[in-house]
Amino acid sequence: MVYVLACNPTACIVALVALLSIGSTQASQPNILWIVTDDHRADSVEAYNRATTGKSESPLGYVSSPNIDALASEGVLFTRAFCNSPACGPSRASMITGRYPFRNGKYGWEQTHQEADFARPTVPQVMRDAGYHTAIIGKRHLGVTPRGSSRRGTPTLFDFEIDYESDLERNGIGDLVSTGAYGLVDAILLRKDATETVHYPDGRVKRYTLSRADRLLNAKEHNAKRAVEEEFDILRAYTMVNTGLILGGVNPKPAGETVDAYIVKEFQNHLQHAGERYKTLWSKEVEGADTDKPLFVNLGFHLPHTPVLPPQSFRERFRERSYRLPEFDADELAALPSQLVEAYLESKTDRMRPAEKLQAIRDYYAFAAYGDSLIGQAVDAFKRYSERTGRGYLIVLTIGDHGWHLGEQGVMAKFGPWRQSVSGAAIVVSSDVQRFPPGSVHDGMVEYVDFFPTVAAAGGVDVSLPDFDYLDGDDLAQVVEGQVPEREYILGEMNLVCGHRAYLRTDDFAFSMRTRDRRTVGQAPLLNDDVRWALTCKPRDADLALYDLRADPLERRNVAYTVEYHDLALWFREKLGNIVLGDGRIECDWSLPNSYSLSNFAGGADDKRISIPDGMIPPASAYGQLSAPPGIGAK
Repeated sequence: MVYVLACNPTACIVALVALLSIGSTQASQPNILWIVTDDHRADSVEAYNRATTGKSESPLGYVSSPNIDALASEGVLFTRAFCNSPACGPSRASMITGRYPFRNGKYGWEQTHQEADFARPTVPQVMRDAGYHTAIIGKRHLGVTPRGSSRRGTPTLFDFEIDYESDLERNGIGDLVSTGAYGLVDAILLRKDATETVHYPDGRVKRYTLSRADRLLNAKEHNAKRAVEEEFDILRAYTMVNTGLILGGVNPKPAGETVDAYIVKEFQNHLQHAGERYKTLWSKEVEGADTDKPLFVNLGFHLPHTPVLPPQSFRERFRERSYRLPEFDADELAALPSQLVEAYLESKTDRMRPAEKLQAIRDYYAFAAYGDSLIGQAVDAFKRYSERTGRGYLIVLTIGDHGWHLGEQGVMAKFGPWRQSVSGAAIVVSSDVQRFPPGSVHDGMVEYVDFFPTVAAAGGVDVSLPDFDYLDGDDLAQVVEGQVPEREYILGEMNLVCGHRAYLRTDDFAFSMRTRDRRTVGQAPLLNDDVRWALTCKPRDADLALYDLRADPLERRNVAYTVEYHDLALWFREKLGNIVLGDGRIECDWSLPNSYSLSNFAGGADDKRISIPDGMIPPASAYGQLSAPPGIGAK
């Protein structure tokens, strides 16, 4: 780039210094790769297990993750990273907006937009303004439409987008593709048929009906479905709601030809063809990465999300491994509030035989191991690109947009406030080793809203400016350096499966509660109406759940309605309720351009401090001698 200066000598010198300063800043901006996996348990990573338990295997058994382990050795491993919603859509929206669900107004799978006054720029928009070429490749599921774009037009949050569903699978690039994957949910509630399509390595395609909206499958359809299930050893969920979900089986495609492998191939192509036009895997002409700009890529894997189908070569490595099945007793349901019983019924495992549970665990960890190999390929390609373009790099690996149960709490799913749903891990690696020292482990609590300020700050954005006061998280570099106070709790909320529910976790306790007395999405004029309901209703109606992690780290006994923990549960209700209901809560009717309500009756309640009154916390020994007299819920 050549600059021609037409000015007096003094002005020219000033302008030249300014231009050189800009050039220096741009040259110092690293390329940034943000990898997000889906439904990915942190304990599928050996490095995480070694850091938390001293053993390479998970609490259930053998796992394999050499590439992620190598990445962890190059940077900082965050062992207690918590998502802010245990479902794909709201979790990913919280990450790219940097805001809790109760502040960005996205609690479930609703499609949101930026026309509302309270909307603020997302991380790709901020990075674009900072001079970056931005791209998202793989799974998106963000649910945020940019301001000024057509509600049905091409998304423009990123400069370059390839989606695994609309671009890859719909163009015949994939393995086993489900349309209406939730089976009877789609058939009964959405009134549409659910189908699956198998893509064979030799190019053959087989499509069959999974369930029908108007009637049961006929004999021909049932036989076609059963033949595929036998061919690929498919294990499906047994519950009425999730009857179509595939919890185990073998992938019809070999390693390197699955949909996640093609996500990596598209990522590699975008880097290899930087600065030139090229054709995607389905022959669409696109532009490669812009070498005149630093690069920010959000690489979204679909695995190990259902359908859990590891390629044969990886499945064989796990086929003979023995695993411990998580303990669960139906008596645990007696202490659960009705809302959490609904979550259990959504994905319960009580009809699965031990051999089927074992298959689900083996195939899940095998699929995660396959993902590890693909992550290794993506990281290698990204490092080579950064070296070729003469830039440093930052790599952020978010291990799961949320977690996944493999029988804990008697379910195989997410959607709950329990640890297996909301806990994860993260790895941050920088070519600037001073910011993220290699081989470090950080065991303080961090949240997924921290990824936005971490990425933006690495790109040279001053997130301490008032323009970014809307962010709920912290720059993880500052967290590692101890420049920000350690938070004493994490937050989350969603409105899926069983309605609005929020959660708060500390070192010693896990608490959750129903936040609204309905489960419908925001609709004017009923926005933040009776917003204090969960704080004023009978405790039983708020469906409180409290676990004493000191004595019950696996969260198997709700003590919220026992005499010993009753006052503490009510204290947590007040603390969490004031935050999520009264400290900047947004409820929005997304069908309208600017129809929302802001609730701020307890502004400042989210102080990141847990100051439980003296004498309210029972000794851990009290856990073994609990009592729940009648009438406690009417107090």
